[in-house]
Amino acid sequence: MSEAPNFVLFEHALGYVLFRVKEFEDIGMALPQVQEAILDPKKFMSIINVEAFDPFKNTEAALDNCNAVSEGICHPDLVTFLEANLPKKKSKVTLGCGDNRLAGSLVEQFPKMKVMFTGIVPEIIRGIRFHIEKLLKDIPHFSLAKAQLSLGHSYSRSKVKFDVHRVDNMVIQSIALLDTLDKDINLFAMRIREWYSYHFPELYKIVSEQTKFIKCANIIMDRKNYCDETVSKLMEVLDDEEKVNEITDAVRASMGMEISDLDLMNITRFTSRVNSLLEYRAGLHQYIKDRMSSCAPSLSALIGEQVGARLISHAGSLTNLAKYPASTIQILGAEKALFRALKTRSKTPKFGLIFHSSFIGKAAAKDKGKISRFLANKCSIASRIDCFSDVPVPTFGEKLKEQVEERLKFFEIGEKPRKNFEVMEEAISVAQPVIEKILKRKRKAEKKARKAAAALADESMDVSTVVEDKPKKKKKVEA
Repeated sequence: MSEAPNFVLFEHALGYVLFRVKEFEDIGMALPQVQEAILDPKKFMSIINVEAFDPFKNTEAALDNCNAVSEGICHPDLVTFLEANLPKKKSKVTLGCGDNRLAGSLVEQFPKMKVMFTGIVPEIIRGIRFHIEKLLKDIPHFSLAKAQLSLGHSYSRSKVKFDVHRVDNMVIQSIALLDTLDKDINLFAMRIREWYSYHFPELYKIVSEQTKFIKCANIIMDRKNYCDETVSKLMEVLDDEEKVNEITDAVRASMGMEISDLDLMNITRFTSRVNSLLEYRAGLHQYIKDRMSSCAPSLSALIGEQVGARLISHAGSLTNLAKYPASTIQILGAEKALFRALKTRSKTPKFGLIFHSSFIGKAAAKDKGKISRFLANKCSIASRIDCFSDVPVPTFGEKLKEQVEERLKFFEIGEKPRKNFEVMEEAISVAQPVIEKILKRKRKAEKKARKAAAALADESMDVSTVVEDKPKKKKKVEA
């Protein structure tokens, strides 16, 4: 049975509180006594009492201490508080603490002192949290709740602001939406093909690509209305005179059934909706490209925007992806296949999401595993550069892409690739002027914003002075 602590440290939104715990005659009965006393404030206050209380100076100090405690770091304010209120002989002190990481930091600060975070300590802290309003009698109840709410908001706000590359959240949502749109458009295209084929079944054999088929069906609609204007519109979509001529011949000798105006109207509406979805998908793809160029330019330049966005989405964030080793990035997205292979003791997968990269397709069958391992290594480097550099630029990704292409040539014809050191030196020299240009552009934008804000403030001041100087109208006195 572990011993009971002499003191217990409790971190509150208002400050640090040190409680003294009474000595138990039978240490084996300590835990049952505390558990019984938790619901009764009088019994619980007979077990512990307040030894010292140190309120935070202001909200900034409270937030600073809260961040330190959440990360398991012993703040200087906490060290000063404990040194002032604990006995000088630390070897006789057993301090209870609610967090194991903070307990480790306290042991580093006070090597002779014993720090506990298991056994009876969690129960005591649970009781303190339950009866904190009665234990801290001198402080009003509304102040405790107000301090907790204020510190909670400040802590959450600081955590959100800390996420420097939070733009990757937009990339994650956008790539998920793009995948959903692709599935839906594919399903809708199949429905249009089946529906419109009752009227013009030959069209799908001539135009097999789904997006072009939808556009052609929307242009042609009723075969009876086929004319020269329809031919010119089809030419704009297909850009192939032979196919347009085939469609013209098929319209004249079609085996399809006649279709009523009502059915045709419904098909037209549906194809128009799917066409608008296709246009929106193109815009969304451009949005992902723009976002990836600002969020992870090196990764985009190396492996492409869509594959890079899927890697970030699967990892959860760019920071998580940067923390992954190359071996994890290599099989990211193939977790089921990996665990199935480990379970059945068969061959493990060589690639996951990076299979969609063009480099894997270019490599020979025997070299696919090698190039996927090499590509995963370069993706790991690119994601770290994007995540931890102050001004991310695509230069490093372009140079890493050249390395992958050189490695492909090495596998094909045996041409020796350049060394990493040479490539990185060249990348740094090329990236430096690009970074300077970006910083210069940012400074100009900030200067313009400051000027605009100053001009707006001057205008508002002028308007207020005009309103104040405007003379009041005198009331006419009736005779």
